[in-house]
Amino acid sequence: MQQTTGYRVVTQWLKEKGFRPFAFQEETWQFITAKKSGIVNAPTGFGKTFSVSLGAVINFINDHPRNYKEQSGNGLQLLWITPLRALAKDIHRAMEEVIRELELKWEIGVRNGDTAVSERQKQKRKPPEVLIITPESLHLLLAQKNYPDFFSALRIIAVDEWHELLGSKRGVQVELAVSRIVSLLKKRNPDKAPLVWGISATIGNLRQAAEVLLAPLGEHDLVIVKAKLNKRVEIKSVFPDEIEKYPWSGHLGLKLISKVVSIIRESRTTLVFINTRGMSETWYQSLLTAAPELAGALALHHGSIEPALRIWVEEALHSGVLKAVVCTASLDLGVDFRPVETVIQVGSPKGVARFLQRAGRSGHQPDAVSRIWFLPTHSLELMEAAALKNAVRENIIESREPLLLCYDVLIQYLCTLAVSDGFDAEETFNEVRQTYCYRDMTTGEWQQIMQFITAGGVALQQYDDFKKVEHINGLYRITGRRIAMRHRMHIGTIVSESMLKVKLVSGGYIGVIEEWFISRLEPGAVFTLAGRNLELVAIKDMTVLVRKSNAAKSIVPSWQGGRMPLSANLGQKLRETLNEALRKQGINEEMSVLAPLFELQKKLSHIPRVNELLVEHIETADGYHLFVYPFEGRLVHEAMAAILAWRISQLVPITFSLAMNDYGFELLSDQPIPVDDTNVYELFSPENLLRDIQHSMNSTEMAKRKFRDIAVIGGLIFQGFPGEQKKARHLQSSASLLFNVFMEYEPGNILLQQASREVMDQQMEELRLRLMLERIQQSDIIITFPAQLTPFCFPIKVDSLRETLSSEKLEDRVRRMQNLLEQYPGN
Repeated sequence: MQQTTGYRVVTQWLKEKGFRPFAFQEETWQFITAKKSGIVNAPTGFGKTFSVSLGAVINFINDHPRNYKEQSGNGLQLLWITPLRALAKDIHRAMEEVIRELELKWEIGVRNGDTAVSERQKQKRKPPEVLIITPESLHLLLAQKNYPDFFSALRIIAVDEWHELLGSKRGVQVELAVSRIVSLLKKRNPDKAPLVWGISATIGNLRQAAEVLLAPLGEHDLVIVKAKLNKRVEIKSVFPDEIEKYPWSGHLGLKLISKVVSIIRESRTTLVFINTRGMSETWYQSLLTAAPELAGALALHHGSIEPALRIWVEEALHSGVLKAVVCTASLDLGVDFRPVETVIQVGSPKGVARFLQRAGRSGHQPDAVSRIWFLPTHSLELMEAAALKNAVRENIIESREPLLLCYDVLIQYLCTLAVSDGFDAEETFNEVRQTYCYRDMTTGEWQQIMQFITAGGVALQQYDDFKKVEHINGLYRITGRRIAMRHRMHIGTIVSESMLKVKLVSGGYIGVIEEWFISRLEPGAVFTLAGRNLELVAIKDMTVLVRKSNAAKSIVPSWQGGRMPLSANLGQKLRETLNEALRKQGINEEMSVLAPLFELQKKLSHIPRVNELLVEHIETADGYHLFVYPFEGRLVHEAMAAILAWRISQLVPITFSLAMNDYGFELLSDQPIPVDDTNVYELFSPENLLRDIQHSMNSTEMAKRKFRDIAVIGGLIFQGFPGEQKKARHLQSSASLLFNVFMEYEPGNILLQQASREVMDQQMEELRLRLMLERIQQSDIIITFPAQLTPFCFPIKVDSLRETLSSEKLEDRVRRMQNLLEQYPGN
C-alpha cells in the first residue's frame, strides 16, 4: 500500500498539515486497499473517521493515479451511515476540507429528515461521491423506484458509531439495508461487492459487533482493527461541604451549583451533561440565576429544541463562542468540539461506556487529556463515582447485545421493498437470512410474515386495509398509492409519545413537547422550554401556541423514559467497590469522604461485601419494611420486588406496597414479613422464575403496551398525516384492540410472541434477573433488624413518597425524617 499513489498523496497532505497517521489508521487503509471489510475501534478523539474516509480516498486515487483530480461525476463511492443528524454536519465539514485540499472533484451530500426536497431530487439525478445518511433516510432511499442504480458505483459502506446503533432496532435497519445493497451489487458483479466498515469507540463485545455488521458478507475471517492507544481520562468528583448520613436522590446537585460555576469559570469551554431533558431545563435556568454574567455565553441543547437552534449551538461550540452548554445525550456522540476543555456529569450516567463517551467530548485530540467532573445528586452516588473510576482503571466496558428476530422491522422493510421495485420472495428470504438478526428465522416464520403482508394473516384476512402487498409477475409489490404514501411517511423504528410543535404567537418555532405533558396544562399556565419561560395560549392543529412570560415560577416539562437503569457492569463494580468501605484506607477519595455514612450503616445494620446480599427488617409507624440490596439496577429490582412479594404471599395472606431504586428495593406491609434464615434462599431461588413472573406481574398488560410500538413499526397502526397525528391514547386503544383480536383468533401470531419476548428481555431484563438469583444462591444472605431507617434504605424510602407528595412537601417531609433519625441514640 505504501507504494501506491493514493497513500503517498494522502500522507503528503497530512505531513503538510503537521500530522502523521496513527498505526491503526494505516492498518485500516491497508485492509481497505486489499479489499477487506472490518471494524475499527479507537478511543474518542483519535481520528476514527479518517481511518475509513481517507481509505476511500486512497482507493479512488489508486484507481485513477494519473487523473484523479479531473475525475468528476463518479457516482456514489462512499455511503456514510450515522445515527445522529448532529453528526452529519461535522462529518461533512471534516470530509469537505479533505476533498477541497486534495483538489478532488467530489461532492459530499447529506440526507436526513432536515434535507430539502430539492436537494434530495438533485442527489437522485446525480448521486454525490459521498452521502452521509441516517438509517431511516437510507430505507427511504430503498423505497424509491430504480434505487439499485443509485448504488451502482458504491465502493464502501461505513457505519459510524456502530456501538450506538447495535442493540437497537435502528441497528437492525442498518443490517437489512447493508444486506440488500451488498446483495444487489454482488448480483451485478461478484468482484465489485462493496466493502463494509464499522466505526466504534467504547464497546465490550467488539468481535460480536463485527459479526453482526459483517454477517451479510458471509466472511468468517473478521478484520478487527483496534487502536493500541490509551486515552488519558482525568476523573474528579465534586464533593459537598457536608456528607448527609441520610441521603435522598435528586436534591443535592443544584445545591452544589456554586462549585459548578467555579469549574465553568476556570475552563475555556464546558459541557454540563444532564441525564434528562426536564432537569437540563432546570439546570440552565439555575446556572443563569447563580451566574448572570453567563447570559449569552451559556446555551441549552437537547432533543426537543428546534433543530435550527441546536445547529447554532453546535456551530458556536465548534467556533469557541460559547463558554458552556447544558446538554443531554443529544451531544453524547462524536461531534468534534475541539474547544471543549471540561465535561461535568451531573448525576450518575449509570454506565461505564456512556461515562467514557461523555468524557471524550473534552480533550478531543489524540494528545489531550479528557477531563470530567462527577457531580452527585445525592451522597451515595459518590459510590458510583468510585465504581466508575475502578471500571475505567480496569478497562471494563459494557457490551451491547444485538437484537434477534425483530419481525416488526422486517415487515416494515419488506413493505419498503414492495413500494419501490418489488421483491422476489425466495431471493429476499435467503438474503435476509444472511443477517445476524434473522439468521435463525424459520421457513414457517417467513411464510407467516408473507401471509401477514399479503392477506392480513389469519386474524385480519377479512379486512382489505391489511392486504397491502400483491404478487404480480413473480414479484411482491405495493401498487396502491395511498398505502405507499402512508408507508413512506412512517419509515423508522423510533416510536415515541406524540410530539407537538411549540410556536410563539408572534412567530418562530421553539421546539417540541410531548402531548401527555401539555394536555394537563390550562391556558395561562407557564412552562419552560429551550431555557425560556412560556405562557400557554392555545393548542391548535397539533401546534402549541405560546407567548414569552416573565413569571418567576414555571413548570418544568418531563419527558417519558427519562430514568436510565444501572448497567450490569457498573452494578458489579459497585458491589466490589463496597468492599472498600470496610477497609480503613480506600483507594478512592470518594469512599473516604463517605466514611461517616458507612460508619453509621455499619453500626445500624451491615455493609455487604461483594459475595453478600443484605436484607433489612425495619419496623416504623408506617408498618413493617423489608429492604433488599442486590445493586442490580431499577428494572431488575422492580421485577424482583414483585416476584418476592408474590412468593411471600404464597406463604401467608399478605399485601405489599413496593418501592425501588438502583441499589435495592422495599416491600412494605401492615404485618410482619415472614423472611428469615429458614426460607430466604428459597424465596430468592431462580427455579420457576418465568412462572412466578407471570403470576406476580401483569405481563399481559405490559406486552399489550409493548405491542403498540411493534404495531406502529410493523404498519398495523397508521399514526396519522403530518399535523394530524393520532393521540397516544388512540394509538394504544387501536393496538389493544388488535392485541385482543390476535390473542383470541391467532394466539401463535409472531408479533404477539415478539411483544412478550421484548417485555422479558428489555423491560424486565429476565436474563440479568436470573443471573442475579443464581449469584445470590452462591452468596451469604445477611439478615439484620435495625432499630431505625439506615443510610442505605433512606433513599428508597424517600422514593416511595414521591408519588403522593409535591416536590416542596417532599423536601419538608424528608427534613423532618432526617431530624428525627439524627436524634436517635448513637447517631
